Amino acid sequence: MKKTISLVVLVLVLFTTTLLSQNKLNEYKVGHTFKISLPEYMSKTSGLNTSAAIQYKSSVKDVYGFAISDTKEDLLLSEMKFSSINEFYESFIITFLKDEEKRTVSASKSKKIGETNFIESDASYFDKEAKIEIFYLVGIVETKTSFYKVISWSTLDNKDKFKADFQRILYSLKD
Repeated sequence: MKKTISLVVLVLVLFTTTLLSQNKLNEYKVGHTFKISLPEYMSKTSGLNTSAAIQYKSSVKDVYGFAISDTKEDLLLSEMKFSSINEFYESFIITFLKDEEKRTVSASKSKKIGETNFIESDASYFDKEAKIEIFYLVGIVETKTSFYKVISWSTLDNKDKFKADFQRILYSLKD
């Protein structure tokens, strides 16, 4: 008898709770997953860029980098609509290192692999504190759903040694 009363009360509570609910719930997917490959000598790290989805480095080789993901949906919510990867690249590169001494940015190179668009360029500047020139490989990736900034760097003296690895990281990105 007690079990029957408990069951009836439980059914009434669930039924009443359902009836009192006034709004339908909408489900949202949170977060964005993508894949990127790193050379064996690099490992994931933190502290390089607070906006980065992944950060990587090799302290021994003095190379660093990170990738930032911007979904097209989130950009639209911020009222930022880019008509092409070129437009996204131009809006980023114009401010990248703009106040740094001896800033140089090479002409960009575009490439398409499957449905993914890539742009890369070299950038460098003189770091007054370290008293050394820093080299960056700046990469922009456009997929169906997102734009990515993939930034890798070393000293300018090591550009020839690490640029190919930086490019392999850039072109490995998939979502």
